[in-house]
Amino acid sequence: MQVKILGSAAGGGFPQWNCSCVNCRRVRDGTIHSTSRTQAQLAYSTAPGHWVLLNASPDLHVQIEATPELWARTGTRDSPIRDVILPGAEVDQALGLLLLREFHAFRVHATPSVRKILTEDNSVFGVLARFPGQVCWQEILLDRPFYAGGARLEVLPLPGPFPGFVSARRSAELNPADAVIGFLISPQSGGGTLAFLPGVSCVSGALLERLQSCDVVLFDGTFWSDDEPLRIPGVSRTARQMGHLPLSGPGGSLEYFAALQRPRKIFIHINHTNPILDEQSMEHRMVREAGWEMARDGMEMTL
Repeated sequence: MQVKILGSAAGGGFPQWNCSCVNCRRVRDGTIHSTSRTQAQLAYSTAPGHWVLLNASPDLHVQIEATPELWARTGTRDSPIRDVILPGAEVDQALGLLLLREFHAFRVHATPSVRKILTEDNSVFGVLARFPGQVCWQEILLDRPFYAGGARLEVLPLPGPFPGFVSARRSAELNPADAVIGFLISPQSGGGTLAFLPGVSCVSGALLERLQSCDVVLFDGTFWSDDEPLRIPGVSRTARQMGHLPLSGPGGSLEYFAALQRPRKIFIHINHTNPILDEQSMEHRMVREAGWEMARDGMEMTL
């Protein structure tokens, strides 16, 4: 199975369009040892001409154009993108679906609650029903695996809320376990297992045990510290309150995963404020010394 990281940043990308924090300012003027990043997006393929997306990033158009394997191959309307899998209904997970509206048929896999939020509460997603069979919605059930593009996906329900734009009344009607999910992905023909967990607020012993058997873990790298978001104008919640386990501090991911030796460990969904983006920073060095990598756009791996 071929895996490509099309985007590695958190919502807004890096640099973020309306931000002049130290990281964003320095990446623009070229004084930081780092590279720009688009919003988190994963793609995998087990057969030529058939690709599956995890997330539907707002940056999807630019990511497709940067990835020749995802280009149209023949005719005037064509794409190797056959499936899109949504871990949640956040804007940076689902907005990219609207960029796939140009008369292309594909499947969208989502929990029942996420499907209702997108198709019943947001009329703009009606552009995905411009002709019969344009988008086929496939329900993800939490208690059983499903298959997409030649791979088996095991669902990992994770603690976390529905997006803030979902009304309290609507949230009360939905299954809270549908809000945030991760995946263990393995090719059906045999091979390794990849964990995709871009948004995690806490880690249970059971989840840690499951990850021990994986070959690659793509894990939430949004914030360095729990109070980091509080320094962002307009934000009043900590990292954990926003649904993201910080990397540092007691109970942070660096401490919690210290004993996780087998998998290749990669932080993804990195916020533009995170100091690990500076490859000369102390925080970056600490992450590397702990055995972690930082995802970057264009990374590839084979399972």
